[in-house]
Parts: sequence; structure tokens; C-alpha cells
Amino acid sequence: MSGKVDTEPTRLDDAARAGWLYYVAGNTQEEVARKLNVSRQSAQRLVALAVSEKLVKFRIDHQIANCMELANDLVKRYGLLSCEVVPSEPDAGNSTVGLAEAGASAMERHLRSTVPQIVAVGTGRVLRASVEQLAPLQAPQHRIVSLLGNITSDGSATPYDVAIRMAERINGRYYPMPLPVYARSPEERAFLHNQDHVHSILELCKQADVTFVGIGGVGENAPILLDGFLSQAEIIAFQKAGAVGEIISWAYDKNGQMIKGLNNERVNNAPIVPTDKKPVYGIAAGDAKLSAIAGALAGKLVNSLITNEYTAEYLLKN
Repeated sequence: MSGKVDTEPTRLDDAARAGWLYYVAGNTQEEVARKLNVSRQSAQRLVALAVSEKLVKFRIDHQIANCMELANDLVKRYGLLSCEVVPSEPDAGNSTVGLAEAGASAMERHLRSTVPQIVAVGTGRVLRASVEQLAPLQAPQHRIVSLLGNITSDGSATPYDVAIRMAERINGRYYPMPLPVYARSPEERAFLHNQDHVHSILELCKQADVTFVGIGGVGENAPILLDGFLSQAEIIAFQKAGAVGEIISWAYDKNGQMIKGLNNERVNNAPIVPTDKKPVYGIAAGDAKLSAIAGALAGKLVNSLITNEYTAEYLLKN
């Protein structure tokens, strides 16, 4: 009897992992067997067990024990309000598979509230993917506000306006930031922020009940570089000043302190203010973002984290 009790949690853990690899990550049963180092027949049985135990719906309901332990350790180390760690494929720690589903679950927990909420939203590919995973809701009581400008340098609308997509999914009210991401000068930024319609949006951001942001690196593959918001020379200048990451285009160092001067003087977006009261979710994972995530946590720029095993293990070792 005691042997059964001891092995049951591990058996369900294995089944949950197999179910995740098969249904979420899209692996074949042969690939599942190889990654779990079991026979193909065992992989089949584990996937079947995940279904029979109702661990598999659209998402995996059973949280793998290692992920739960990592999340708990990160909460303790960084004083987080919450943390969710999704499984990493054994040979693909940089994969963002599973992050969008976890992000969507966190969003839905807040959006299903019958109490009107102000939800502030940043930008990023994983953040956008999270919103695309949202189940359609009728929640017109909520206000969805964008933390950053929705206009690119050439005057076109940014393709990564996540807030409008969220508002559409829930039939909520949408409040855009009607500005380019960067002003041409600090003086222009001050002028724009003093406009009544912009000031009201910034106040909504400040009052947000919950915030969701992506976390970007500051390197050769930085989203703000690839998307044309900054030049290579401007990225290099940030790196020389000690920048390791950016959140809604605000660059910061390894301690989570904002870089003084440079393009930070021209950012039109809502300021990022450290807080431990209202939830600010950062959704990110992978090698290119390790230093950026660590800096954001050190400076309490986010107080809730959604990441993967690979990233969580790095954060706890460094």
C-alpha cells in the first residue's frame, strides 16, 4: 500500500508532462518517448493516463511538481505576489510554448471578475499570443488601457497593440495611448503628456488594478531594435550604460534601476514604478531574456512572473 502512495504523484507528474509534450508542445509519441527516456508504449500509456485522469483539457490542469517547487522558490526569493512556471521541453529551454496558455489563464482570472477592473497592458509577442488564447468573454465593465504609444516612427499603427486585442476579446472599453513610442525630445514629451487626453490615459495606467507586460532583452535581437523603434547605435549606447532589459521601451540595469538619459528621456509610455501591492505580471522566458528578467525582479518592476522551468532554474542559481 505504501509503495502505491509513494509512486502515485510521480506517475501523475509523468503523465502530466507527457500530456503537455503531446497536446501543448505538439510532439509525436516517439518524440515524447525520447524526451522522457521511456519506451514508445510507455509514452502511449502516459498520454492515455493524462486523458483518463482528466489532466488534459485545453490546458494541463495538473501542475508538475518541479514547476510548483520552482515557482514557490521564486516567490520566496524575490517576494513575488505570484509565480507560475510552465514545463520546458528537455532540449528546448528557449521555447515559449506554454507561456501563452499560462498568460491567458492569469488574464482570465482577473477578467472574469464581476467587479469593474482597470487592466493595463504592455506589448510583446508572447503577451500578444496570450491574448489570442483568451476565451471570448462578455465583460464590458472592464477598462483596458495601453501602457505605451500605438504609433510607430513612420506614423503607422504598431502591429503589437495588445490592449485593443484584449478589449475586443472581452467586449471591454479600450483606452489607447495616442502617442508615438518615442518623442523627438524631452521637451516634446513633457508637452504631449500635459495634453488632457494623454494625461487621462496616464492616470488610468497609474490606477490599474492589474498590469501585464512583456520583458525584452537589450541585445542584437532586442524587440525594440527588430521592430524599428531603436537603431543599432542606440542599442549599443544603452548597453554601454549598463542596460540589460526593457519593459514597454524603458531600459533598466541589472538592479532594475532605470538608465538615466539616452532614449529613456524621450519615452512617451507610462512610467514603470516598482510596487508590491497591485499585481504586475511579467511574461517571458529564454536565454535572450535571462538578464532582463533577473533585473526586472531585482528592481521589483514586476511582482508576478510567468516563465518556464529553464528560466526559473537559471534565476534561482544566479
